[in-house]
Amino acid sequence: MSFTIAIAGRPNVGKSTLFNRLLEQRKAIVDDMSGVTRDRQYGVADWNGKTFNVIDTGGFVHGSEDIFEKEIAKQVLVAIEEANVIIFMVDAITGITSLDDSMARMLRKSTKPVFLTVNKVDTNERLLEASEFYSLGFEHVFFIASASGSGTGELLDAVAALITDDASEEVKEMEALPKFAIIGQPNTGKSSLLNALIGTERTIVSEIAGTTRDTIHTHYNLFQKEFILIDTAGIRRKAKVHEDLEFYSVIRAIKAMDEADICLLMLDAEKGIAAQDLNIFSLAVKKGKGIVVLVNKWDLVSKETNTAVNYENELKKRFAPFSDVPILFVSAKEKLRIFKAVEIALDVYENRKQRIPTSKLNEVMLKAVESYHPPVVRGHPIKIKFVTQLPTQVPSFAFFCNFPDDIKLPYKNYLENQLRKHFNLSGIPIRIFFRKK
Repeated sequence: MSFTIAIAGRPNVGKSTLFNRLLEQRKAIVDDMSGVTRDRQYGVADWNGKTFNVIDTGGFVHGSEDIFEKEIAKQVLVAIEEANVIIFMVDAITGITSLDDSMARMLRKSTKPVFLTVNKVDTNERLLEASEFYSLGFEHVFFIASASGSGTGELLDAVAALITDDASEEVKEMEALPKFAIIGQPNTGKSSLLNALIGTERTIVSEIAGTTRDTIHTHYNLFQKEFILIDTAGIRRKAKVHEDLEFYSVIRAIKAMDEADICLLMLDAEKGIAAQDLNIFSLAVKKGKGIVVLVNKWDLVSKETNTAVNYENELKKRFAPFSDVPILFVSAKEKLRIFKAVEIALDVYENRKQRIPTSKLNEVMLKAVESYHPPVVRGHPIKIKFVTQLPTQVPSFAFFCNFPDDIKLPYKNYLENQLRKHFNLSGIPIRIFFRKK
């Protein structure tokens, strides 16, 4: 069984700063505005050779009327259920608040180990003042400053002591699973898709655009299929990015693309495809990711005989020149074709990983070159002698010839079409290079 720790506490005690420090990267958005972390976020940390999952939860607010705060409280409870150890964070500067008290009451009922972690203890005076937190009645108390990292080593030693080697191995295996990022503009239904697939309220879904600010990783393991789903904050055009947070979220969504193997691009069926969707698409192509296009809210579109076919053709026209992309009409709300989407994404993942034997490549592609020669340049015929697939993550092919610099785009496109025709490369951007033989 893999091992998970959850960081919980009221807003603004420094949970995300600790989360980032444990992961040694800036994964959670850190800002002085309370309520920035709305969903629970996952990451993987290493300490003393032990690997474990870390969950960063939204700030716990008890009995609040705010719609997000109510949802956050639900998320915190789920995270606590999922975790093996709970790091309960409090703030030495403000001392014990009524929110800390109500959370302590809740955590004392838990059977799991709770590490009370007093943050912002960066001077001796603060260390003295922080001793009041012993009154909360927890056995394990740690004094840290998560911004500088002081004291986090002792906390991690205590966590690592509870982790078995098997649990640590399992976390590493998860890292090797296929990763699918759900990308697209705000309010296209990305979080609804995630919740429909997993069947639990993993992210907060609401009608307010921009609810998901961080990228969120979820392990999917159902119906003999296993992969990691990354839900990203909606990407908007720059002109619309008002708040700093929005800006961070866009960067985060772009980084999620970097982490992913396959991008599930969600479009809103009623709104059709906008320039911003094309930007997102071409960004995924540039990054060499596998792509599956999901046209969501299809249940809301009034249909005639060829509606889907015409819609698909229109999309492919807009995606050109890379139009060899699976397009699926889905409804996350009605769970229409969403499991088909998973199957197609896994197929595209296999396509991206495949290695085509050199002998097979040459047999097929040299025939294609024979039937349509590259144009003659300055009186010299261009001769392509040999083809091989390069050992890269994005399927890339090197064609060896006598004048590599003289092959123009139309011929390159011809070769790409031939590769797609003979080998299964649907949904995969491919790279073609010409080299001197």
